[in-house]
Amino acid sequence: MSTATLLSVDEYLATSYRPDCDYVDGVLIERNVGQKDHSNIQGALKVWFWTNRRRLRLKAFTEQRVRVNSRRFRVPDVCVTSLPEPDEQIFSQPPYICIEVDSPDDTLARTQARLDDYLEIGVENIWRIEPSTGRGWRITPDGQLEAKDGILRTTDGRVELPIAELFTIDD
Repeated sequence: MSTATLLSVDEYLATSYRPDCDYVDGVLIERNVGQKDHSNIQGALKVWFWTNRRRLRLKAFTEQRVRVNSRRFRVPDVCVTSLPEPDEQIFSQPPYICIEVDSPDDTLARTQARLDDYLEIGVENIWRIEPSTGRGWRITPDGQLEAKDGILRTTDGRVELPIAELFTIDD
């Protein structure tokens, strides 16, 4: 049985990881990244929000550290904040949207733990996108609601993102 080496918060915050890791109660949690489909969707999300930034008054960040509590930091694939953007290197307030892009190696338990942390800190808009199927879900305290019409929406109606556009953004 292997045991994880515990790391202090200060050590985590003072170290750069490639790719960045989540930090959960003293343990580094590797994120599943590095595959083309995952990267394409992350990039397309960044482009979509950049293109619509003035109209929506929002800014997207890829792989931005977000503090959940004093012993837990998550790194969403994409998080979106209202403008003006936060004036801090590690976000301490809940982003407007946190987006997770599924990777083939993701497990339901690990993904759910990340989503639960976003809910815990009060993120009102949490989305999950599955590149292999082009499907998306909005995450709520009551569960995951599939965007059956292919449009991910925020709870306040400010954002309506057609998932199919993410797959054609380079065309």
